[in-house]
Amino acid sequence: MMTLKVGVVGTGGIFKWAHLPGWLSHKGVEVVAFCDAFRASAEEAAKDFPDAKVYDDYRELIADPSIDIVGISTPNLYHSEIAIAALRKGKHVFCEKPDAVNPIEAQKMADVARESGKLLMTMRNNRFSEEAKFAKRIIEQGQLGDLYMGRCGWIRRRGIPGRGGWFTTKELSGGGPLIDLGVHMIDMAMWLSGNPKPVTVSGSTYRKFADRPDATGNIPAGTFDVEDLAAGFIRFDNGASLQIEFSWASNIEEEKKFLEWRGTEGGFSLVNDKLSLFTENSGALIDQKPHFSAAAIPQHTANIQHFIECVLGNETPIITPDHGVDMIKILSAIYESAERGREIVL
Repeated sequence: MMTLKVGVVGTGGIFKWAHLPGWLSHKGVEVVAFCDAFRASAEEAAKDFPDAKVYDDYRELIADPSIDIVGISTPNLYHSEIAIAALRKGKHVFCEKPDAVNPIEAQKMADVARESGKLLMTMRNNRFSEEAKFAKRIIEQGQLGDLYMGRCGWIRRRGIPGRGGWFTTKELSGGGPLIDLGVHMIDMAMWLSGNPKPVTVSGSTYRKFADRPDATGNIPAGTFDVEDLAAGFIRFDNGASLQIEFSWASNIEEEKKFLEWRGTEGGFSLVNDKLSLFTENSGALIDQKPHFSAAAIPQHTANIQHFIECVLGNETPIITPDHGVDMIKILSAIYESAERGREIVL
């Protein structure tokens, strides 16, 4: 079996606990180069790889003709720039979510991937949970009928990431919890329902906790110019609709991730990774709560393994650049709707 050589750009937290274990889990992969704008971070990541090269400029990494795959886990702003450059150098690209910070850049990524003939895939790890895979199977079997109304969200009581850093700086992140958490749940909702095309979007965003003092009574330093709560409504070309809500901070009872679809023959809800099915049989309403064994591998690792198998030609991608374009169009339209105070037609 051929060995694919991987060079990674961005060696922070998400790389260390999510991406690196994925690359190391596959026998057909060798990590040969590490790059980070903070060279010390790349050097630290490479310490257990004595033959690996270390860079602080991604352009030097992608110029290496021996590298087959570029993995990207930088702040959001740089995803598209690095991905496009790597694709043009003939590399396959696996990128942390979100795909890009605006639809123009997401479309450029998709176009360049198509032109280059190389594989571009963005992290969509929630598709690989046992609960999501089971729901996908029963939906495709027609057990729930036509899905027409959905609801999804990820709401935190208090959970602002990296306050004052790139997460809360719009120029670098593209937004707050909508682009951070929304990608996960909206993507899973769309994937489960067959990836319908969004046609209109309306939304509201709020920034209520940016200037609140912390537990010590001080207002944290640094930039916070993104929302801390976003809510909205999406209509799709098949007539289905999806309500959404995402927050880093709001006065609720507890943190909750949720996704539900209602179909003509049944429905389901996935709340904090617990799946429930709602159907009818012989005039009686039936509730089912399937139980699943622990996943053999973590979701992020499963996603990266799927990407590798696709590069090797052993699997067909279930995540495509067009999915990313639709996602970023939705997120950008929600921000535009919140700013303009009206529905946006895509």
